[in-house]
Amino acid sequence: MKPRKALAFSVAALTTISLAACNRGSSSDAAGGGKKITIGLAVANLQADFFNQIKQAVSAEAAAKGVTVVVSDAGGDSARQVSQIQDFISRSVSAIIYIPAGATAAGVPVKAAERAKIPVINVDRNAPDAPGKTFIATDSVAAAKQLGDWVIKQTSGKGNVGIIQGQIGTTPQVDREKGFRQALATAPNLKVVAERPTDDWSQEKGFANAQDMIQAHPDITVFWGQADAMALGAAQAAANANMNPKPLVLGFDGDKAGLQAVHDGKVNATMVQQTQLMGRLAVDSAINLVNGKTVPTQQLQTATLLTDKDKDKAAEFIAKHP
Repeated sequence: MKPRKALAFSVAALTTISLAACNRGSSSDAAGGGKKITIGLAVANLQADFFNQIKQAVSAEAAAKGVTVVVSDAGGDSARQVSQIQDFISRSVSAIIYIPAGATAAGVPVKAAERAKIPVINVDRNAPDAPGKTFIATDSVAAAKQLGDWVIKQTSGKGNVGIIQGQIGTTPQVDREKGFRQALATAPNLKVVAERPTDDWSQEKGFANAQDMIQAHPDITVFWGQADAMALGAAQAAANANMNPKPLVLGFDGDKAGLQAVHDGKVNATMVQQTQLMGRLAVDSAINLVNGKTVPTQQLQTATLLTDKDKDKAAEFIAKHP
């Protein structure tokens, strides 16, 4: 996805979801003394199911608590997101739930919000130079290590690995890489022979990167897409190349398409994140911060290893995401 130029104070990019009208009693309880709370939700890219899951959970929790949510979609464009969050600040929202669109300029909106005394809750991605009041995410280092340990068992610690990376420098990419390599460090005969980044975590880029890897290393036995979409691309590339033996294909996230692919055996394993829980925690943290309460600086959640052997669990997650 090519970056688009920022649209200063792009009100057209914002969708307002009014959730307080039917729940006035809860609004008083949530806000503490009847104070009206409006949360700005800045999403990296609503085309991704992962971020949509978080948005759905934020909307539902806010409705239950009588809170208004204003949503912006950066479409993967960091510069656009900076303008969108500036618009939130101009509107004097009570708090901002922030999922950075990329590593570039990720700290700029946090610093701007802090100057306006608006608390920021970072979800999934953090800005090391300017963290929000709290960071809510999966413990991706531990989860990726668990996935790597599973791969070692399946391969007896031998083989050639191709890693399709996410957007370089973002929190999930860095942490997933770290955890997976921690596992591989214990299996010297399971070697990373190819590694290519993507700028948008997409299936299309995953497919193209996997194709290039197969041409250069036709003996790859394991593909790991650092997000499910890229794993789906790798699975498609491996199928098109008629690779024999069929390589293991791994993902991460547990989005709907990824869950279905694991259920159907197209992807061998993924780590399922608790996106609904993260959305609820973000709203509750925002309310607490607005009311002057303290929240943990980090709220890291566990992920669930899901393999193609557990079709019942995959179906359960498809029906109701954790």
